[in-house]
Amino acid sequence: MAFLPPWTGVLVYFFCVSLAGSDFSDLYPPLWLKSPGQFSDYRVENGKYIIDPWVYSERMGMYKILVNKTASYFENFVPDNEQNILWGLPLQNGWQFRTGRLADPRRRKDCGYESGDLLCISVDSWWADMNYFLCALPFLAAVDSGIMGISSDEVMLLPPPKDQTNFCLNVSSCQSSFPEIMSKWNAFYQHLQYPSSSFEDLLKYLWAAHASTLENAGKIFEDRLEYYSKPEADFGKNWCVAVEYLAASLFPTTLIITHEFQRGLPPRMLVNGDRAPFISDFTDFQNTVLLVLSFLPRLDNSSGLLSLTGWKFLMKTQEARKEVLELFEIILEIFNPKFRYIPNV
Repeated sequence: MAFLPPWTGVLVYFFCVSLAGSDFSDLYPPLWLKSPGQFSDYRVENGKYIIDPWVYSERMGMYKILVNKTASYFENFVPDNEQNILWGLPLQNGWQFRTGRLADPRRRKDCGYESGDLLCISVDSWWADMNYFLCALPFLAAVDSGIMGISSDEVMLLPPPKDQTNFCLNVSSCQSSFPEIMSKWNAFYQHLQYPSSSFEDLLKYLWAAHASTLENAGKIFEDRLEYYSKPEADFGKNWCVAVEYLAASLFPTTLIITHEFQRGLPPRMLVNGDRAPFISDFTDFQNTVLLVLSFLPRLDNSSGLLSLTGWKFLMKTQEARKEVLELFEIILEIFNPKFRYIPNV
């Protein structure tokens, strides 16, 4: 596999310096170490591994197996699988769990709450349903690609308690219901196995699959946003737009980089009255990120270079993408006191 682009290697070095003395386990999502790490950790019925993705630890286990099974393809970059660009998926799921976004937004049940079943993932949660598609489809596509070491008919996901027709549960049903998305994830895994694929090549295929998944899921679960406060619903919509910008810039979703930038995401659900940059229990970084996200829909609808169309055009060159990553470095220097810029590396 080809080497990392120079800017990515330097950025990784910066982060490693800022986290010197830390164990990578400090960066893992909640319950990562306690979640299943291999297929044999799940129960077996009729020759199939049965996974309940509506239990947080079991869904996280799917990510853990995915990250572990793809580790060998990233070992030439940095040890300990830190450069695996699939880390962005479990880290997002972990942030959603930690901030209560996987719980029942209407509180008709105690699903996802400490007063009830904390590990329960609610099918009424917009975040949980969107995340399902970013878990089940990449996971099952990996099974189909052969990377996981089992056949395509050996895994079955359990359905949610309602709205089952919105979700595919195995490789064949996902292929028939969402052929375009599965094709994009399969393309990513195919290129992952090519020795000639560069880091940027893999990011292109990963983000193409990610963006397609989010776009399709967003159409299915748009009505779920009605269960939230206006600030939280707006944040969800704005986050989807932000992902499009990140995808175009080929943001490297490795362990350290994703963890550091997640510091800017809301640490709890947004409620009526929350207005960035004046949310008192949020950090300056979190307030700033929310404020920037609130402007994205307006930029997206504009005709300038900062519109999504213009942004995608600008991000076609590696030089432009390099400048964006350098901007991210500056932002971290401002908001993260532990971050230290080391010039001339």
